[in-house]
Amino acid sequence: MRPAGHAYAALNRTIGKAIHDYEMIREGDRILVGLSGGGDSLSLLWMLIDRKRRVRVPYEVCAVHLDLGFGGEPAAPALHAFCRALGVPLRVELTDFGRRGHSPENRENPCFLCARLRRRRLFEIADELGCGTLALGHTQDDVIETLFINMFYAGEISTMRPAQSLFEGRFTLVRPLAYAGKGLIERFVREQRLPVVENPCPTSGTSRRRMVSRLLNGLYRDNPKIRGNIFRALRHVRPEYLLK
Repeated sequence: MRPAGHAYAALNRTIGKAIHDYEMIREGDRILVGLSGGGDSLSLLWMLIDRKRRVRVPYEVCAVHLDLGFGGEPAAPALHAFCRALGVPLRVELTDFGRRGHSPENRENPCFLCARLRRRRLFEIADELGCGTLALGHTQDDVIETLFINMFYAGEISTMRPAQSLFEGRFTLVRPLAYAGKGLIERFVREQRLPVVENPCPTSGTSRRRMVSRLLNGLYRDNPKIRGNIFRALRHVRPEYLLK
């Protein structure tokens, strides 16, 4: 692990606040990190291991990578090396989720099926490994984008929660990066020289999330306060001014 820097300090503060605000980690927790190979999940795993060495609350961390079956050069070798350097056990599983998501009968929304299959398998693996907590690398931008995706395409006002108890309390899903913007993650990745793996998904550049991201980034460029205002608005809902 490289020496600390400015991005590290800022990311450490945001993660620490999210963990504290939502009580994401408790003594004795066994946490499974979903490791896609992107900068978000690599940063999450790195920071959880760094935090584990500094805080008094003991917990265990392991990681899982689901190969979605797109072919090409596998991410597993780079991720194994990364996890070995951190002292984290990594499980790699080859799936056909990507191909199934992009099958002819599912072309209208390949991301939905792929995400549903991935999420189900992650909880199954968490159960197999005795992990009661699943940690995912979704950022503040993902939380905001999901709000607009659900409004535009599902006709509802909802988004990702930083922490959520699921399956009658058997598992807890946590997103410690929920307060961190993608810009901060990108700076941290460069600062620590994390081995980011290229996303092999053929529709990653044209997905609904990418379209919403481009729309929002245009607004952010005009007024940098908009990102923070949207995020704060998620905690300041006024039901009396919504339709019934």
